[in-house]
Amino acid sequence: MIGNAVFFLALFGLTAYAVLKGKEISQLIRVMHSVRPVYYAAGFIFINLFVWCESYIIYRMLRVLQYQQVPKRNCIKYSYVGFFFSCITPSASGGQPAQLYYMNRDKVDVSVGAVILLIVTILYKFVLVFLGTLIFIFRHSLISEYIQGAAFFFYLGMALNVICVIVMFLLVFQQTLASRMIIGLVKGLEKIHVLRRKEERIRKLEDSMMEYHKAAAVIQEHKKLIAGMFGVTLVQRLIHFSITYLIYRGLGLSALGIVDVVALQCVISIAVDMLPLPGGMGISEGLFLSIFRKIFTGGLLYPAMLLSRGISYYALLLISAVMTCVAQVTIKRKE
Repeated sequence: MIGNAVFFLALFGLTAYAVLKGKEISQLIRVMHSVRPVYYAAGFIFINLFVWCESYIIYRMLRVLQYQQVPKRNCIKYSYVGFFFSCITPSASGGQPAQLYYMNRDKVDVSVGAVILLIVTILYKFVLVFLGTLIFIFRHSLISEYIQGAAFFFYLGMALNVICVIVMFLLVFQQTLASRMIIGLVKGLEKIHVLRRKEERIRKLEDSMMEYHKAAAVIQEHKKLIAGMFGVTLVQRLIHFSITYLIYRGLGLSALGIVDVVALQCVISIAVDMLPLPGGMGISEGLFLSIFRKIFTGGLLYPAMLLSRGISYYALLLISAVMTCVAQVTIKRKE
């Protein structure tokens, strides 16, 4: 936590310095004040809807796996906690371990929680690849016109996400292979003395994998549910990308339609999704300035970037931080 916090704050400081260096702060603030409050309110609603979509998926998955005792509010807690730790850790690596911790505190088996969160991640990344494919096929003119300088990052992000989705599909739908991979990894770490050799560890791991297989099998039986959750995840992603369109309209612009603005924001998310930076900080701002420079003209580019990132990332970070603190206080009171 300390290491992640130091890295996050250092990266935030460097990003703020790079973005604001040489800029007239009063002018940026004046432009931001010109946006009507209704657009800020809509952005606040959108960012919370974005979180609640994941909560709904977790809630439905828990019901399928016979965890009726977990209430909806706890699923909302898991999502806020997950997004908070994802925002502050490289490649969002801290989100799911934190969610598993809180789910386990509510008597959800770790192996069951792992399957649910793996499904959530697969859907999350698969939708990103799906949208990227649609953009490449139906909006290739956007790629040619607006993302010339960011094309490398876009194609790299697409390739990495495709590989990631394939690996996760194997973990869920090829349980024997998943067991061999995980147990083989642990034994390999024991051989090179990263872990001490313990027979009990392998036995516990094999028992956990049995529970994992059972949960994965239940998920496979509910293909219609998974298809429905794909739709929820698609809406979730589009809500998040639409925040940039809110800012676009809030600044009085209307030349581009919502589809094109959302598509360009999707390109940025694809480009930074697999990079080892918390929230894609630094590179997201740079890509926004590169891709949207022909769209937010007349001194609107930097205010637009600050507002879009401010709502879609930094506001999400703050809201999730508050909710994580509330969750932690609640646990301490119970103890």
